[in-house]
Amino acid sequence: MTAQRTRFYRDKVNGKFMGVCAGIADYTGVDVLWVRLGFVVLTLAGLGFLPLAYFALGFLSEKKPSYLYVDRDEQKFWQGVRQSPARTAREVRASFRDIDRRLADVENFYVSGNPRLSAEIEKLR
Repeated sequence: MTAQRTRFYRDKVNGKFMGVCAGIADYTGVDVLWVRLGFVVLTLAGLGFLPLAYFALGFLSEKKPSYLYVDRDEQKFWQGVRQSPARTAREVRASFRDIDRRLADVENFYVSGNPRLSAEIEKLR
């Protein structure tokens, strides 16, 4: 399932012609307007192979499945995974540490005022 979300897809829903620029924008997390402008400027600047690469990507890449992301937050998460997997892993670990710390605070709050509950929790450990 992870490989499916870290692949490049054409984005026909947000695309204008074949969805390649929208797919690049989705893959990198850059706004599609900047990808399109960059494509036009680089093509006019003399990189004549870009239209050929555009059509090759348009014909060879798959269309983005509609079920790929549940919501915008999930899309942003997977864009972060594609851009920097190590940074995303650090952020997830930091989130889990924060959840663990908050859970320990809640446990301490309830256990400190209830010695019977404290004894029960200690028996479970």
